[in-house]
Amino acid sequence: MVAARLRPTPVVPLRLPAGEVQAKLDCLQPTGSFKIRGALAALAAIGSPGARIVAASAGNHALAVVEAARRLGLRATVVVPRTASAAKLAALRRLDADLVTHGNGYEEAERHALELVAAGGVYVSAYNDPQVIAGQATWAAETAEQVAGGATLVVPVGGGGLLAGTALWAAARPDVRVVGVEAEASRAVSAAVAAGRVVEVPVGPTLADGLAGNLEPGSITPSLAAGRVHALVAVTEPEIEHAIRFLAAGGLVVEGAGAVGVAALLAGRLPPDGQVVVLLSGRNIAAGTLARILGREAGGVPGPQ
Repeated sequence: MVAARLRPTPVVPLRLPAGEVQAKLDCLQPTGSFKIRGALAALAAIGSPGARIVAASAGNHALAVVEAARRLGLRATVVVPRTASAAKLAALRRLDADLVTHGNGYEEAERHALELVAAGGVYVSAYNDPQVIAGQATWAAETAEQVAGGATLVVPVGGGGLLAGTALWAAARPDVRVVGVEAEASRAVSAAVAAGRVVEVPVGPTLADGLAGNLEPGSITPSLAAGRVHALVAVTEPEIEHAIRFLAAGGLVVEGAGAVGVAALLAGRLPPDGQVVVLLSGRNIAAGTLARILGREAGGVPGPQ
């Protein structure tokens, strides 16, 4: 389903101070992020064409669900926090989405979406859904056809759907390692992996808004990632800013959540070891935010350790 409806996104070389890596440009997807993969897979699996789809999102999953529903002839309501990126809200309005803004963060939006589902509908989680997880994994299968040989795959981590799907795909491939990168301000998946269960973590403001928030109770993603992921690391806000500037200097507009893998590489969290493929997962950053980041000096950002 995913391969039939989406063109492969390119893989390009990216020269870092510590060496060259490969960048998978899912920021070029039609909705501006990799999330369209999981949304297409999940909505295609819904048997009833008259079902009302409901989703909660910081923005990118909502865009993906709306676009997937349009392509498949379904109807969808998406709940997005009032604090969502202006770029993502504007894109949803351009799509004439059935949009509900609610709450001051992802968790409040999610609770409201689940209330709507209780009145009738099918909830499609941004990460805690087997079909979404399977769909997100298609980036790795696609990359394997574009990049020869084994590699370390570096992916952003929020709710863990992308990480879980990538890790499951890589489990039978001994020449592939998977590394997840969280924002230091929101480390729900690594905390759950360490504890062996979902635990609540503090969530601070972050440029990586698509990665922020606690996990649904009973989320399956930490258990799928545990034992299958080589490492989980985190990056700070100055490091994310630095990565956004670095990528923009090379002509790539990437949002905070999409830039965390490059942030980790630039900061020396993951020195290139063999072939590295880093997923640039999204481009939906507000113009004003990007302008402020590009206008600021990069002082105080640690270099490779």
